[in-house]
Amino acid sequence: MRHFGHIAPEVRQRLFHQEPCEFTADSAARLLSAGLGATLYSPATRPRLADDIVKQAGLGVVSMVLCLEDSIDDADVVAGEENLVRQFADLASRQDAQLPLLFIRVRHPEQIPDLVRRLGPSVRLLSGFVLPKFTEERGIPFLEALTGAEAASGRRLFAMPVLESPELLYRESRVESLEGILRAVDKYRDRVLALRLGVTDFCSSYGLRRAPDMTAYDVQIVASVIADVVNMLGRADGTGFTVTGPVWEYFRVPERMFKPMLRSSPFLEGQAVELRERLIEHAMDGLLREISLDQANGLLGKTCIHPSHVLPVHALSVVSHEEFSDAQDILRPDRGGGGVLRSAYTNKMNEVKPHRAWAERTLLRAEVFGVANEDVGFVELLAAGIPG
Repeated sequence: MRHFGHIAPEVRQRLFHQEPCEFTADSAARLLSAGLGATLYSPATRPRLADDIVKQAGLGVVSMVLCLEDSIDDADVVAGEENLVRQFADLASRQDAQLPLLFIRVRHPEQIPDLVRRLGPSVRLLSGFVLPKFTEERGIPFLEALTGAEAASGRRLFAMPVLESPELLYRESRVESLEGILRAVDKYRDRVLALRLGVTDFCSSYGLRRAPDMTAYDVQIVASVIADVVNMLGRADGTGFTVTGPVWEYFRVPERMFKPMLRSSPFLEGQAVELRERLIEHAMDGLLREISLDQANGLLGKTCIHPSHVLPVHALSVVSHEEFSDAQDILRPDRGGGGVLRSAYTNKMNEVKPHRAWAERTLLRAEVFGVANEDVGFVELLAAGIPG
């Protein structure tokens, strides 16, 4: 699989200075964690789930979560498990099908070894499990169950803990909760692919819901949690983990209070005025703003509940030619001693030592999402990725 792999090769060649790399479910963890992109959630009860997965892979999705937790009724869990076993067997029979990375979101630790056993040979299609309401106390049994299921099946399985519990939100327990989470995920570091933020659960603790005109960063109580999670769990010193962005809940807005957040000029230059109008109509201007703020605050990738959200996440994850140029200059072998240099674009200062971690992360993102050509921006990437 590869990002933008659903686009014709000649179009990719026009868009990219460096095309996104190819990877598989067996690729190195560092590559997979950076390449998750827009992780699309789907209820595990969908009757044509196998067809949905194949369809979404063909539209550019590279990671999916099949959910047995909040997205389905409590009474439907058993039916959801049975459906997953059937659908995985169906997928395993499609020898030439291109599939995304597949994860199952469970409710309790006992489901992990049980599902792995019931999946049988089709477990080879599974990349891991999403662990809800993760704390040290609740999370360790999940990680122990995953480790045991991995040994029993012979299949490498990753965990993606979801940080969404009230203990993490409340000021008086936040630091202690984060310290416990760090102890748990550090102990199982090789098995933890990424940490996911459950902002909807955070908001529910205070009876809040952000409007389509607002991003998660406009809700101060949520923004403070994101900052603390990145502060303690997303450091660039080798101790941190990939932290993914929160879900965007909207996909159509009948009425808005504030002006759209998308400037007109990039779309006029790209002759894509209709695309801008469509994005605004479907609340994508708020999504694009939130993706940009995710990246500015140290998050990579995003939880998505609607297929229309996938392409914006991926388009804004592509490294610009200017970013790539700066990162390469900073990491040149002859710059190991530090120093300051003017960027090749002559519009900023690149300070070698302070910007090194940024440059390393940027080149990793460039590997999985590609580098845009010098004259290509997110408008062109969005327009090219929309099915004709």
